[in-house]
Amino acid sequence: MNRGELRRRCEARLRTLDLPVPFEVRALCDALAAGRNRPILLQPITTPTGLSGLCLALPAADLILYEQQTSPLHQQQIILHEVCHLLCGHRPAQAGPAELPQAPFLHLSQETVQRLLRRAGYSAKDEQEAELLASLILERAAERPRAAIRAASPEAGGVLRGLAVCLEGRDPDAPHRPA
Repeated sequence: MNRGELRRRCEARLRTLDLPVPFEVRALCDALAAGRNRPILLQPITTPTGLSGLCLALPAADLILYEQQTSPLHQQQIILHEVCHLLCGHRPAQAGPAELPQAPFLHLSQETVQRLLRRAGYSAKDEQEAELLASLILERAAERPRAAIRAASPEAGGVLRGLAVCLEGRDPDAPHRPA
């Protein structure tokens, strides 16, 4: 699949999502879990070098493991990436009860995580799709406040625009250019 087709697929999937306002990744997980009638459990772990997240299909829920020794923003990106694997229909690694301690006190050894990772090897295409969809979700979530500023009355819009310039360091109506 070429890059343009991948983007079109992700944008089509994005249009079907009702993102929480204000955007919060845990609220998105809760809404998706309710719609799927299958819980999505989030569990911070200290991961082996090079791993930041992992999605596991448990018998009764999907479990997303994410690195706890990183910033909240990075944790959000990790969780969202793993959620996008679910949204895209990618198959997470299967984990049976014998492999996992009982939640909520889940503690995985590095050996267990490594063994599960060998089964979780998503294809490069799946990784690209999950990462692109995660980026598009965050872009759309960030656009909502800017759209509200543009829709505000001229007086309120001017005040809000000035605040955005002060807080973000740029005009909210200017095109977003990643660093």
